[in-house]
Amino acid sequence: MSELAMSEAAGETKDTVVVRRQVSQPLKDVWKVLMTDDGAEALLGPGGRLGGKGHRWQAQDGTHGVTRSFHPLQQIRFSWHKQEGAPATLVDLHLRESDSDSTELEIVHDHLDETADVDWLVSHWESALDRITEAA
Repeated sequence: MSELAMSEAAGETKDTVVVRRQVSQPLKDVWKVLMTDDGAEALLGPGGRLGGKGHRWQAQDGTHGVTRSFHPLQQIRFSWHKQEGAPATLVDLHLRESDSDSTELEIVHDHLDETADVDWLVSHWESALDRITEAA
């Protein structure tokens, strides 16, 4: 059975990490930011670029993957490898309109193995949401 730890900003089990953030910008504006180079780097790291389904990406820190699903204004799913040769995990970024002036962002990172550093991943994705929020 998985351990479950919850905090105000993040929830995780051993094989899944979930972080959420409310952004005080309309959904369309947040999406526009994500589609810029700065927005993609906010999510993926410096050098990371978002693209449509099948697009390969790689950030300067060695993280890399492939876009698995791309639904404008709703969701982007991509595989995520921490480094070359690391097992593939899946990251889902969900966007939801909270109201006409705010958007909820949720990152779900799953298919983690028992060696995953869950605390590091929570911090990593919270920082990504911070950068997206600042860019929006």
